[in-house]
Amino acid sequence: MPGQERELTGVPGGEPPSGVRGPAGGSSACVRRRALRFLRARWRVLVRLGGWSVLEAGQTFLAGYALARALDAGFLAGNARTGLLWLGAAGLAVGAGAYGTGRVYAVVAALVEPARDRLVTEVVARGVREADRGALSGLTQQVEIARDTLAGVVLVSRSFLFTAAGALIGLFSLAPLLLTVVLPPLLAGVTLFAATLAPLARRQEAFLAADEALAHELSTVCPGLRDITAAGAEERIAEAIGHRTDAELRAARALARWGVARVAALALGGELPAVLLLFTAPWLLGHGVTPGALVGALAYVTQSLLPALNNLVHGLGTSGSRLAVVLRRLTRFDSEPRQAQPAKGSGAAPISGSAAGRARPDTTRTRATTALPPSSGAQNTALSLASLTFAYGPTSEPVLNGLDLTLRTGTHLAVVGPSGTGKSTLTALIAGLLQPRHGTVRACATVLIPQEAYVHTGTLAENLALHRCDPVPESELLAAADAVGLTPLLRTLGGPGTPVEPAALSAGQRQLIALTRAYLSPAPLALLDEATCHLDPEAEARAERAFAARPGGTLIVVAHRISSARRADRILVLDGARTTCGTHGELLRTSALYRDLAGHWTHPAPPPGQSPPPLTPTPPPAISESRRPGSVRRSCG
Repeated sequence: MPGQERELTGVPGGEPPSGVRGPAGGSSACVRRRALRFLRARWRVLVRLGGWSVLEAGQTFLAGYALARALDAGFLAGNARTGLLWLGAAGLAVGAGAYGTGRVYAVVAALVEPARDRLVTEVVARGVREADRGALSGLTQQVEIARDTLAGVVLVSRSFLFTAAGALIGLFSLAPLLLTVVLPPLLAGVTLFAATLAPLARRQEAFLAADEALAHELSTVCPGLRDITAAGAEERIAEAIGHRTDAELRAARALARWGVARVAALALGGELPAVLLLFTAPWLLGHGVTPGALVGALAYVTQSLLPALNNLVHGLGTSGSRLAVVLRRLTRFDSEPRQAQPAKGSGAAPISGSAAGRARPDTTRTRATTALPPSSGAQNTALSLASLTFAYGPTSEPVLNGLDLTLRTGTHLAVVGPSGTGKSTLTALIAGLLQPRHGTVRACATVLIPQEAYVHTGTLAENLALHRCDPVPESELLAAADAVGLTPLLRTLGGPGTPVEPAALSAGQRQLIALTRAYLSPAPLALLDEATCHLDPEAEARAERAFAARPGGTLIVVAHRISSARRADRILVLDGARTTCGTHGELLRTSALYRDLAGHWTHPAPPPGQSPPPLTPTPPPAISESRRPGSVRRSCG
């Protein structure tokens, strides 16, 4: 069936989760290039940001200069009026700087919000395009982290640059000799801090990767604890978890060591200049520096440079490294070459392990019509499973082990078995929602209807036509509703164009809508995973007969009533190593488990007007050939 058949192949070992990655050096350059393009496109915003920052820097300049003039030309000269005027000017500069700071926040928002919107667009597009399971975390957490940290990085970086410029200009205006004392340690501290940024970001990402690796290992081990105990593998698993824990501890210690370098940079660039000013004060006063200029220089260092450098080191050192890590992770798929996708009509399309668990239930891979073209031979096969094996975790016992199953087009198969034997797992594997550990799945386009039916807000017609590319004629929609048994509900609601409130519908009504939607879908293989459990037996029988009679359609039903199993052409009994397949009569003779299930299910219909008789007693279980080792039957033709 060209253009609609897919193949799913199990890959032993699989891949690590997409989030568990080491430092991505190649993506850093990509992030920088994209950031530069983003900033160039918003140069007007950057000009506005610089303009308001200059107003804010004027406050820094006058904070030291006005204090020096107030002392030298005012209070020390015996002119209190002049001193008060200079202090008043410094006060007015504080008000102007506060106004500039307020305007800076509005400009930063104009820079940050478009960046957030672009990240959201890319994350959502990747999630839809590639079914990336990390898209939800990226959208709800990482994008918001990037937005907040980007705003913080812009604010602290801009503040340091303009504050330092205002303070250094002020020092030069008071006495150029002051720069020889303050500037060298300041530059040394900033240089030391800049040198730590790249290693700090790498350590931060290494710690995050180690933490995610440990979390992934624990999420794999915890569901299989019983199997680990039964197999006596406690020591080996404990050793593996210990290695992951030690790796995270080493990464945390490395990150902490680089934190010490930040403290050293702050002490060198922010605190040492004040000490040097005090230490060299006699020399400075002897070389023409006035007492007011010296006090102004101390004000510049302690009130402007030290706080600005402190904000830069703690803000950029923490938020900056976090921003670099988050941006690399959000853009890692865009910087990596995408795998080539098979062209339409090219036959079977392989689906890799990264797709496991991404697609939502009630999903259809569609084609233009619900009827399959006439075919023969191998092309008339609707489903083929070969040595299908699946387990929830690398150390867990397989739920399905070596299952072979072949269904021809038009077959009606019922799947039965106790809870936990893999019935829903089998339908998820066929639908492509899970990846097998071993074996292959070759299937037509499928539509899976789970137990919990999905109905969205909108009209009834929109709900029913969800899997169709083109509008569904009303006559076809009404015919499908009549076939499945939706017509009474359709009339009650008021017709196909009536808006539907999902919360106002019962579970059975939602199932009827989902069943009719699947009936109208172009997918030839329908998977009903207890999709009729909320319907009465008569409604269930009508829906199953409708699906079984679809032209060219194939039906697989996870049955929860014996009547549902008896309507099927073949019945697959999932029973671990004793899994078998056959008709109802054959399985009553050969499968003790099926006899037991049928006995619990059997309840003959009473004659009209009489109460139902007690359950038919279950025949005593007998050891059949299908239950002897060496005669396991796992295929159904």
